[in-house]
Amino acid sequence: MTTTVDLVPGWVTTRDVIAATYGCGTFQGIEPADAAGKVFVYSDPSAGEEYGYTFDGRAEDDEFGPLYLYTGAGANGDQKPSGRNGSLLSHVEKGREVHLFVAHGRLPGSGAMRQRYIGQMVLDPVKPYDVRRGPGKDGVMRDVLVFRFRPAEGTTPAWTEADRMPAAAQTAFEIVDPAVAVAQPVVLPEQSGAKVKKTEQHSTVETMADIPAGQRKVLRREGELVKAFVAHLAAAGHETHSFQITIKGEPGALTPDLYDATDHALYEAKGQTTRANVRMAIGQLADYRRHIPGRKDLLRVVVLLPSEPTEDVKDLLGEEYVELVWQTEDGGFAGWPLAYNQP
Repeated sequence: MTTTVDLVPGWVTTRDVIAATYGCGTFQGIEPADAAGKVFVYSDPSAGEEYGYTFDGRAEDDEFGPLYLYTGAGANGDQKPSGRNGSLLSHVEKGREVHLFVAHGRLPGSGAMRQRYIGQMVLDPVKPYDVRRGPGKDGVMRDVLVFRFRPAEGTTPAWTEADRMPAAAQTAFEIVDPAVAVAQPVVLPEQSGAKVKKTEQHSTVETMADIPAGQRKVLRREGELVKAFVAHLAAAGHETHSFQITIKGEPGALTPDLYDATDHALYEAKGQTTRANVRMAIGQLADYRRHIPGRKDLLRVVVLLPSEPTEDVKDLLGEEYVELVWQTEDGGFAGWPLAYNQP
């Protein structure tokens, strides 16, 4: 094991070495080092297996590139975006770097866990975390915050195939509240004057995940659309939530945007009214509906859009037996109430 303290991806060390160097704690998964302007994150995918779930690990790349998921702090009860979790959510605002380590086996003759440094990360600036369902140490199901890390600009992460998120052991189905928090535009801190060693091979916290500004705007629009529609349904007395669907043999989870329990209707929202987005929504709904229990043959599937699509796109939805709701200029929703009621 190396005895240096340079934060170079691939370096194997212990929490004690990091704590002695940067002045942070050694026991929690999220350890802020305020004086050093850093937050150290220690991921141990095997830890969650004790409670029947594992949310930590390298997820499948999406259209924006690599993604690492990390379970937030809080052993029992719903996890909150405050405390140690808040130190991650505010890392850009406070000018702190986030450094990710993964458990790497125990030191011979010692109970101490070795830590392999993956690299500097940033939270996804559009969707910093997902809300998942999982048991706490007390066995009671609760909301879990699963943070979404992207490599900071200039970082080549030292993850391996072994760091990929484990596949689910069984197919499972959990009811969750819809995650309708709308991400705010990222405000970058002013240059603090702090220097970064060349050996660290990564840049300061000012660098953000390489998600184009236009796409950030689209994703925020989608969140705002779902939030407005949930409020619309609530005002009409409808019960809404969503689902977390894990599939045996596959990592991660399927997470539909919104389920209206009153109408037995499943919604997929898109931030743009384009043919490509509608086609994607049709495919997602077809996949989701296969796993929704209870009156599956009567489940209604609906695409939710921010504006009216073309007539041909409407025809496409009709031929696929997918209903359509879109937001009007006055903030209302055309197509709702849905055209007919299921028995």
